[in-house]
Amino acid sequence: MLIISNFKRLFIFLLFLLIISSSYADVINKIEISGNSRVSDESIKMFSNIKEKQNISTDDINRVLKNLYDTNFFKTVNVKVENEILKIFVEENPIIQSIFYEGIKAEKIKDAIVVNNKLKEKSSFNEIILNKDREIILENLKKLGYYFASVDINIQNLDDNKLNIIYDIDIGEKAKISKISFIGDKVFKDKKLSNIILSEEYKFWKFISGKKYLNQELINFDKRLLRNYYLNKGYYNVKINSSFAKLIDMNEFELIFNIDAGKKIYFGDISLGLPVEFDKENYSQLFEFFEKLKDEPYSLFQVEKILEKIEVITINEQNETVKSKFQETIVDNKINLNFKIDETEKIFVEKINIYGNNITRESVIRNQFLVDEGDQFNEILFSKTLSKLKSLNFFKSVKSEIIDGKEDGFNIINLSVEEKATGEIMAGAGTGTSGGSLTAGVKENNYLGKGIKVDSGFTITEETLKGNFFVKNPNYNNTDKSLYFNAQAIEVDRLSTTGYKSNKQGLSIGTEFEYLDDLSLGMSFDNFYERISVDSNASARQKAQKGNYWDTFVELDFFYDKRNYVYDPTDGFFSQYSVGLPLISETNTLTNTYNYKVFTELYENNVTSASFLLKTANSITGDDVKLSERLYIPAAKLRGFESGKVGPKDGSDYIGGNYVSSINLTTTVPQVFEQLQTVDIGLFFDAANVWGVDYDSSISDNSKIRSSIGVGLDWKSAIGPMSFSLAQPLTKDTNDVEENFRFKIGTSF
Repeated sequence: MLIISNFKRLFIFLLFLLIISSSYADVINKIEISGNSRVSDESIKMFSNIKEKQNISTDDINRVLKNLYDTNFFKTVNVKVENEILKIFVEENPIIQSIFYEGIKAEKIKDAIVVNNKLKEKSSFNEIILNKDREIILENLKKLGYYFASVDINIQNLDDNKLNIIYDIDIGEKAKISKISFIGDKVFKDKKLSNIILSEEYKFWKFISGKKYLNQELINFDKRLLRNYYLNKGYYNVKINSSFAKLIDMNEFELIFNIDAGKKIYFGDISLGLPVEFDKENYSQLFEFFEKLKDEPYSLFQVEKILEKIEVITINEQNETVKSKFQETIVDNKINLNFKIDETEKIFVEKINIYGNNITRESVIRNQFLVDEGDQFNEILFSKTLSKLKSLNFFKSVKSEIIDGKEDGFNIINLSVEEKATGEIMAGAGTGTSGGSLTAGVKENNYLGKGIKVDSGFTITEETLKGNFFVKNPNYNNTDKSLYFNAQAIEVDRLSTTGYKSNKQGLSIGTEFEYLDDLSLGMSFDNFYERISVDSNASARQKAQKGNYWDTFVELDFFYDKRNYVYDPTDGFFSQYSVGLPLISETNTLTNTYNYKVFTELYENNVTSASFLLKTANSITGDDVKLSERLYIPAAKLRGFESGKVGPKDGSDYIGGNYVSSINLTTTVPQVFEQLQTVDIGLFFDAANVWGVDYDSSISDNSKIRSSIGVGLDWKSAIGPMSFSLAQPLTKDTNDVEENFRFKIGTSF
């Protein structure tokens, strides 16, 4: 008991001392500073936030230490109080004279990896920050694909407490993506999912693309792309559980996405709550749309489409500023949606600030805005503005924030863009049963930062040699109309097949503009000089067309595009009508072309399409249509027949016709074997005809419809994409030349 009592007394005494010491305070009559040579006494006093003639406690001394260390000017700091004098001793950090990055020659890489470094030249050295900067460099190198990089640090001490920092960097080889795999309950085949993401497998011919190397930021973006795809296919609860890279060999990795698609969800009941004063009749089409969606697979795209329709109708009909929202309720495999409209106060745009455009001119970006400074803010128009900016394909990212303006009822729009490379070098080769091809070209989509497109290239086939130079200003003179110029030279040698050879050079100038949503109009003037030569065995009617021609045409184009994707669409349709009118011409050929194609998904992993083509070429003065302007069935529109060897004949020469039409049906079939994930198999039916001749009845032309059925195979092989088709003609003419098997191999790099 005595021992315990003594311990209690000792504890109380120590606690008392602690309280006394923490509350102890002295009056500082003087502050003495030593050890400093670069930082002045006045600056140290200011940083310490202590003044003479004030009380100082233990807590105050601790704050002085913290304040001085936080400046990063000092390596060590000692503070003590003696005889009412606050004594501060400091040891200054060295000054960084220069920073060197050895082992990296490319300035572009150097700038990318050091952009976030804290230590700068002429600033104070700090070892802790130095090590953090080293980790930042390594992390940035990983973002560029250099997963095997190493960074060593050498410190070079100089006079006057200065030093140099030398980063010795070995970037190593880039981490290649040798294989991309999708595991788990993925539902869709690997080939489809590979087309959705941006990362791609390393191939030797893709020496320009940076997407074939591991990049964590790109992988994270790929995960979002995959999730959105599943959400638009009915998989409301999809989870992209993980994505990881598995080292296969040396610097090669397998990129693996683990997907849990979950149960497929369908639209159930969809309702819309309207304020009492709103007229329901204005929303009748929307209610009909709700009924069409019922029992269809859930789609995030359709939900966003509903929100947009609600706001468009409300703004147009009610002249109100609104914000629509919705609630979701899932019952079994059905999702019920209840949309509501909230009226909001009118907000105006005070200012639009644009950041991050180092190459792209600000005027190019502002031209995409559908709301301007001083306008009433419209969320629909602003959302379309962001879509237009992204569709320019100039930027890696487009981010925006809306903040309160200086005045009530006004907002400020801050837009931040991250630019990307917009130039392309392309080369490709193809070979098939009907001949080979070679293409090459250079393209720049944002020339001089003005959004101007420049494209130059050539194509060589068995019969054709073509070169062109194309320039397009998408917003000429701030008119929201594009202006384009195209120069081309074409040589077509069909002496052995159709009895003629054509050399044509010409210039085109035209314009395009959006007239309504999804509807665009175009007009161009085409001027050509052409020289036609014919085979000595050609007919007299063909020989009559030998000579030189000057032709000027005006072409009018109408485009209506409702596809969900421009490339690899799965839903929607595309319609185009073009008419070519002769202005100055010896043959006065009038052309009409109509294209229509519709896409749908009949079941999972299926894309079914139907297309229709009709083209006519006739002389409005009754002359023979020029040999080079006569029409042939495009090879892709009639499989099972040799290209150009169908239709009217003059002796042994296939001379083409005045009219071409085709109908094509294609549907993909589900994969049977897991090993065939890189293969797409489709069934097709083609029907087409070319008919009509301008001259005498001796020409063989029975106008018989040609048709075929077959199977097509697209294979994403290790050496490049390949396509094969096996077709069997159903109906044909005795003069037609069959080509049952066709293949093509080639790629762009």
